[in-house]
Amino acid sequence: MTETRIVQASREIAAPAAELFELIADPAAQPSWDGNDNLAESAPGHRVRAVGEVFSTTLTVGAVRENHVVEFAEGRLIAWKPAEPGGEPIGHLWRWELAPAGEGRTTVTHTYDWTDLHDEKRHVRARATTADKLTASIDRLAVVTEKRG
Repeated sequence: MTETRIVQASREIAAPAAELFELIADPAAQPSWDGNDNLAESAPGHRVRAVGEVFSTTLTVGAVRENHVVEFAEGRLIAWKPAEPGGEPIGHLWRWELAPAGEGRTTVTHTYDWTDLHDEKRHVRARATTADKLTASIDRLAVVTEKRG
């Protein structure tokens, strides 16, 4: 049996894509809606705007990750690959895609792809990132957006 290494969740949220994207593209806001309960903090003032940017995040276990932005389309798409500080990405990718779904509504798709994660020690954690965890992030993003609205 082949193991699935791409996990995805999708949901419609009653908020415009631009508003949702501001929360996703601002690393300092991410811990407030992270459904993996994996992010502790990220320094404010680094709103992602292009492929090639790198933003740092501190995990709840205290480790720091440098996230390399590999896909970006303002208001629609952002994806990054985490790395140890000063290192190359370790082989997994987090992607957010936003699509208009009518007046003031957006379909949000969150993907975790660990196809290229070859460090066996990281596989247990990767397997624990299920569609439920991704859905939890989308759900929390919806709650944060609704509180703002």
